[in-house]
Amino acid sequence: MILVKTLGLVDYAATVEAMRSFTETRGPETPDEIWLCEHPPTYTQGLAGKADHVLNSAGIPVVQTNRGGQVTYHGPGQVVAYPLINLQRAGYFVREYVFRLEAAVIQTLETFGITGHRVAGAPGIYVRLDEPGAHAALTGPADPLDPFRGLGKVAALGIKVSRHCTYHGVALNVDMDLKPFQGINPCGYAGLATVDLVTLGVCAEWALVAQRFGERLGAQLER
Repeated sequence: MILVKTLGLVDYAATVEAMRSFTETRGPETPDEIWLCEHPPTYTQGLAGKADHVLNSAGIPVVQTNRGGQVTYHGPGQVVAYPLINLQRAGYFVREYVFRLEAAVIQTLETFGITGHRVAGAPGIYVRLDEPGAHAALTGPADPLDPFRGLGKVAALGIKVSRHCTYHGVALNVDMDLKPFQGINPCGYAGLATVDLVTLGVCAEWALVAQRFGERLGAQLER
């Protein structure tokens, strides 16, 4: 069984250090865990991050980190999930791990009447801005000049794998101040709209979303 821990509002850098320490000191029999939390306002730069994707930090700290991906924003009202999974023991590889993370987001959104979508080559989960509950799949090749036309990003993903064990994870926007996303090119994409559940017409308590997300992550990630 995967142990799910709800940490509440915690400092970003301290949490990353705790994940790194957990991962470096865990043994073959250490149980997997999922940490659920939210962070004070923080921009985080992944290993592929470029400085020019931070347009205006407006005093929000920018933290360099060792996860994959580019710049994103964390803030209150966002459920951040950090799965600490031994992939070798679980029996699946990184690509399937990412697929399972995204599936857990899609399933969580579904419980609130929202349909999440994957976009090829752009990790995370997106929704139709005009019909967030529509079940129709995204069709046709994306416009190369505007690949996210009509879409908003509701969950961002960035992971680290060390000795077959994962940390960092996925952030689902619930009820946030979305303005700080305007200070960056989210995940490296200029003009990408970022939304939360409230924007999509869903008013749900952070604790309820965290509970459902944790349950679905646990079900997806168990071997």
